[in-house]
Amino acid sequence: MDTRKALELAMNAGLDLAEISPTSNPPVCKILDYGKYKYQLKKKAQQSKKNQVVTVLKEVQFRPHTGTHDIDYKVKHVKEFLEDGNKVKVSIRFRGREIAHSDLGYALIKQIVDMVGSLGIVEQNSKMEGKALSLIFAPAGKPGAKKGAKPAGSGEDEGEKKAPATPGKQAESAVKS
Repeated sequence: MDTRKALELAMNAGLDLAEISPTSNPPVCKILDYGKYKYQLKKKAQQSKKNQVVTVLKEVQFRPHTGTHDIDYKVKHVKEFLEDGNKVKVSIRFRGREIAHSDLGYALIKQIVDMVGSLGIVEQNSKMEGKALSLIFAPAGKPGAKKGAKPAGSGEDEGEKKAPATPGKQAESAVKS
């Protein structure tokens, strides 16, 4: 339709002529109430923003010679972050000559993975980044976690797990012997 004819139709209807798709050939225009159209676009943008899930990467830092109580305390924070649905980066910082003993850092990483257990999935395996050894956990119950990835504490198969012995059964076996 001719632009002048479309403008005339819009004026007679008391509405506006709005260009909807300027990049198409020919450009697409629509006769509508422009204020109402802008309001609907704004509401649609707000709704999509409300449904967005923001993932936050939290970082917990350790040193190779961190004490056991401090490790327990920091792992408790890692677990809380994972329960809240955040990703967690565990970093072990080496200073000076400590870098020569990176095996201590890998042992500490393994200990942390065992302590976190099934709350987190190892999203990125441990790797050296300069003078820091880092690992990234993702929440286990989150749909964004990698499919096929095993929970952090699942180092053994189901067949290898042993049922814990109850005190009554231990006593019975001791009496029979």
